[in-house]
Amino acid sequence: MLKDITLGQYFPSNTAIHRLDPRTKIILVVVYIVALFQAKGWIGYGVVALGAISCMVISRIKPKTLFRGMKPLIFVIVLTGVLNIFYTTGTPVLPGWIITWEGIDRAARMILRIMLLVTGTFLLTYTTSPMALTDGLEILMNPLKKIKVPVHEMTIMMSMALRFIPTLIEETDKIMSAQKARGADFETGNLIQRAKALLPVLVPLFVSAFRRAEELAVAMESRCYHGGEGRTRMKQLVMGKNDYMAFGFSAVYLAAVIILKKFGL
Repeated sequence: MLKDITLGQYFPSNTAIHRLDPRTKIILVVVYIVALFQAKGWIGYGVVALGAISCMVISRIKPKTLFRGMKPLIFVIVLTGVLNIFYTTGTPVLPGWIITWEGIDRAARMILRIMLLVTGTFLLTYTTSPMALTDGLEILMNPLKKIKVPVHEMTIMMSMALRFIPTLIEETDKIMSAQKARGADFETGNLIQRAKALLPVLVPLFVSAFRRAEELAVAMESRCYHGGEGRTRMKQLVMGKNDYMAFGFSAVYLAAVIILKKFGL
């Protein structure tokens, strides 16, 4: 299960999606999320899904990679569907049943919405390196500096969090393998017993995380890091023709979803 968590991972490639400016990709993801929540009917959801599938094909991200990353969210997805099925009023599927056709329709839409939402955010991290993502976020949030918001510090923390997710997952897997070699059992028993079995994993994991944080702090201090003031970038972000074309496609994409919503489609 731990190996299925792919959030924060970056898959290097030279596709058109990978070459886009990180600011463009961040804005496109925001437009995609807005379009997803604007979709009302199945045709609207189909248009949103078509956009996500197109990005997957262009970026050469395999569907099994996305589905593998969704495995840890199966419980949330299933629970959302069940709650919508049983708590939506309407026409019963069979006389006397509390399950309604409207509930099934609503549950299917909610499940699809969650999966499309996760797909969009995963595609952003899969096709953008943590450093590029940090630079793009910082530039987009620069206006907030006028009201004394610590933009650089916030973006560097987000970058570090994304960077260390795969590292912590790998560390957890190693600790669990070591505990299993000593006779630990994480797969049998009820929920409480499994939670208790994880305690020997959490303690060394926290110790390792704090040790890594201390080593990172020492490394940053030894390199005279003092925040974002006066810092320059080795690679300057410049938008090109493809970025402006992507903005045009995204505007048409969002407009199509909004028009479909007005017609109830």
